[in-house]
Amino acid sequence: MEKLKEIVSISGKSGLYKALKPGQSGMLVESLEDKGKSMLNISRQIMRLSEISIYTTTKEGTIALSEALERIRKEFGATLAVTSESSPDELKAFMLKAVPEYDPARVYISDIKKLVKWYSLLSKSMPELFEVKAEEPN
Repeated sequence: MEKLKEIVSISGKSGLYKALKPGQSGMLVESLEDKGKSMLNISRQIMRLSEISIYTTTKEGTIALSEALERIRKEFGATLAVTSESSPDELKAFMLKAVPEYDPARVYISDIKKLVKWYSLLSKSMPELFEVKAEEPN
């Protein structure tokens, strides 16, 4: 999921954005939903999806968001049966199936809702993220 480095979440804004290019006073981004472009000033908190992880109960303590997204794709395919509007019990059941070792004490329902939204948006807008590349023969 190399292209995940290009995708950002912006505090105070819903959705996901593709980082296009940095500028002196901020960053030019493009919405994955409506393809609208805007310049964000440097005061906005911008988080690259490639830097996000999910708390687990394993020795390592976390897994990368990219790994969680790959597990979701493998388990559920491109379309999820849950949405961000699903009940907390449905969202917890989804999470247990996708990432069984997630830490329910530190991963909140709001985090699972965000994961579901992001996955659905990425599946729709950037399906190439989930394509498995064939290894080249030696």
